[in-house]
Amino acid sequence: MMKPSNKSDIVLVVDDSPDALSLIHDTLEAANMDVLVALEGKQALTIAKRIRPDIILLDAIMPNMDGFETCRELKTDPSLASIPVIFMTGLSDTNDIVRGLEAGGVDYLTKPIQPNELIARMKVHLSNARLSNNAQSALDSMGQHLMTTTDAGAIAWATPQTYALLAKARVSPEWQRVELALQVRLWLTHEPEVGNVLKLTGLDYPLSLKMMGLTEQKEVLLKLEDGDKPKGPVLLKIELNLTDRESEVLHWIANGKTNREVAEILEMSPRTVNKHLEQIFPKLGVENRTSAAGVALRVLAVDR
Repeated sequence: MMKPSNKSDIVLVVDDSPDALSLIHDTLEAANMDVLVALEGKQALTIAKRIRPDIILLDAIMPNMDGFETCRELKTDPSLASIPVIFMTGLSDTNDIVRGLEAGGVDYLTKPIQPNELIARMKVHLSNARLSNNAQSALDSMGQHLMTTTDAGAIAWATPQTYALLAKARVSPEWQRVELALQVRLWLTHEPEVGNVLKLTGLDYPLSLKMMGLTEQKEVLLKLEDGDKPKGPVLLKIELNLTDRESEVLHWIANGKTNREVAEILEMSPRTVNKHLEQIFPKLGVENRTSAAGVALRVLAVDR
């Protein structure tokens, strides 16, 4: 949900340098942002779990846990993974920049930090994060089993329905981090097209993933499918309280077939198809085949 306009953004600054902290703290407060401070990675993770920040400014070189490891750890927590992380460090080598971005950072600034540039970049990433969160909230409300992953196969975000299905299948967090990530990563090396399906192995409960495309953030958008859930005419029969024949007729109507085509597929006369439709309409509370098809498509949407 979009943040009310009168609420300040919460920024977590992670840096072991007092001088850098002082400069950044003053810059952010002048921009009407609320500032949280951590001196090293483990402390930053603890603070982020207790008070979820809107954005994190992260130094790369720190004692105990460096910034790269901190960012990677942050991205493994589903509740924190969508927080944009901007690296701020004196490391200017191209390899270090790549390490920061591969760890999950959205941006990389080299010290000394220019306050105006920092604020400008933060505003862009905060805006992008809000747009992404709004889209995710909309998907959550639609009840879809959707998730996004990184190229490494790690879950970046998932709807509550997806986590519920993973729990139903007794998929442990450890299995998600290791086995699921490995299977997705290997699958992605074959560059699957939209609609391609990966059947997950090593589970007692049948689950599969359908490729849905890429998000604007270049994350892989997948749909988790329940292999134990009825589909097609069987699903229509259960959900809409139809007979076997009625559910078959409605299934083909929803797939765009004419009455004559349905009759040929089901080896019955067009008149019999019409009679089935006459029985279906009152059960669905509709008056015509177009409306009936619309009801069926909403039920079948989980299979598309």
